[in-house]
Amino acid sequence: MLLFSLKKFVLATAIASMSVVVGMNSQLALASASMVKTPAPGYFRLMLGDFEVTAINDGTVTLPVEQLLVQPHEKTHEALAHNFLTTPLETSVNTFLINTGNKLVLIDVGAGSLFGPTLGKLVSNLKASGYDPVQIDEIYITHMHTDHIGGLIANNELLFPNAIIYADKKEANFWLNKSNMDKAPAEQKDLYINAMAALNPYKTANQFAPFKEHVSSTPGIKSYSGYGHTAGHTIYEVESKGQKLVLIGDLIHVAAVQFDHPEVTITFDSDQKKAAATRKKIFKDLAKGDTLIGASHIQFPGLGHVRKDGKSYEWFPVNFTQMH
Repeated sequence: MLLFSLKKFVLATAIASMSVVVGMNSQLALASASMVKTPAPGYFRLMLGDFEVTAINDGTVTLPVEQLLVQPHEKTHEALAHNFLTTPLETSVNTFLINTGNKLVLIDVGAGSLFGPTLGKLVSNLKASGYDPVQIDEIYITHMHTDHIGGLIANNELLFPNAIIYADKKEANFWLNKSNMDKAPAEQKDLYINAMAALNPYKTANQFAPFKEHVSSTPGIKSYSGYGHTAGHTIYEVESKGQKLVLIGDLIHVAAVQFDHPEVTITFDSDQKKAAATRKKIFKDLAKGDTLIGASHIQFPGLGHVRKDGKSYEWFPVNFTQMH
């Protein structure tokens, strides 16, 4: 009996040891797997009435927002910390694709290769979302800063060969003007050079159509001025079956600060006073209803709603949806 018990003990010990070894080997096998270190494709889709809206990310860019926002630095750090953020702040660059059922309309095109290696992902994310650049019928530009127009070209060729490009005439006259470039400070000349490089090929191909303040070439999509950030900064309203989406471009850059303090501007604003006034007016209007908002630099997908809270505003991101 004693010998039998001893054999059982030895067998149990051996099995336990084997289990430990197998477990260790499993852990080692798991630990040895390479990290993927890449995110899922950057697109998010929802329906707006009969229209399909796809937010498409062009990547992110890290910004020293404490130096860029026009306010005391400690206020920026405090606001960021409250939102579990730090500076430099990784900032999204978002574009929006509208499928009306008859046309494919893209709002802004990201930076392309003109703003560093962390941007320029629009085309790959567009394709991952199920569309191709050759399918785009129209492109509406909010303004001609590099991170909104650089994706129009690659190697001096049209990336959207079948698209008509629309932009406010004031914006076009400002950035596509060599005399303005010649008078600009040295640190701003690249903005003009990049705008000309992106738009001139479309002008040559007769695919550039500047408009005066308002355009509505596609039913359900119209523009109105949001001047201040740039000379011709434009906002686009998309509506289907009574549901609205307002694409506000660069009306806001740092959500953690500028919703609480809409008076705060950023050095990118060409007219600080007008930019602040425009933001306050449009935020006030948008907070009155349930209009959906799309912003270029709010964390991807940059879609949500605003609600007024005293002199400040609250941001409510859209709920994740598996659209059918």
